[in-house]
Amino acid sequence: MRHALIFAAGLGERMRPLTYHTPKPLLQVRGKPLIAWHLEKLAAIDVRYVVINTSHLAEQFPETLGDGSQWGLRIRYAYEGSVPLETGGGMLNALPLLGPEPFVVINGDVWTDADFAALPVEPKGLAHLLMVDNPPHHPRGDFALDEQGKLHDAGDGRLTYSGIGVYRCELLNDWRTVIERHDAADEAPPRFKLAPLLRAAMQRGEVSGSHHRGEWTDVGSPERLAALNA
Repeated sequence: MRHALIFAAGLGERMRPLTYHTPKPLLQVRGKPLIAWHLEKLAAIDVRYVVINTSHLAEQFPETLGDGSQWGLRIRYAYEGSVPLETGGGMLNALPLLGPEPFVVINGDVWTDADFAALPVEPKGLAHLLMVDNPPHHPRGDFALDEQGKLHDAGDGRLTYSGIGVYRCELLNDWRTVIERHDAADEAPPRFKLAPLLRAAMQRGEVSGSHHRGEWTDVGSPERLAALNA
């Protein structure tokens, strides 16, 4: 598991006014940029190559993080333009930089004490997602995790996707057949969400998951950021 992708292209609209001048993944959490926590964890599990997708205030990422050498990493930046490509389009845009092997994916706006070493190097199917208990702002969860470690779009015991997982690039094969007539799917580059592809793969039994019961925060509002820093 030598490569990773960090989603960092969001506009951070819910975090305004903090994100008027600073991208959300570069906001300070306990003394360092939020994204730096992820880079440290990736370096600790021998990931050496990280792609960071950017859009809003993109120039601040290389200014702050450089080439990644301070963590023993090599960082490449995948600029998406002034309008983010969403998760699916963002991953598709970054694939040429990631290569054919499975890669770790992390949302740049979450914080967790999860040990990334527990993530599988090779997912059994097309993706393995780290799930967490449902937070107050998302009580219904996202997907159901069964006793065999498979994820389902429907079912009891729904958990929330942490924004952390291991993916195979094959998940995006024939993405157009799943996305169908998405308003922006025909743009260049295309813009679409990843969730429909994950749900389609779940129906085929090709998405596994594990349950992290420790700390996790979706840093989605100034109040949550303040609570995390407190």
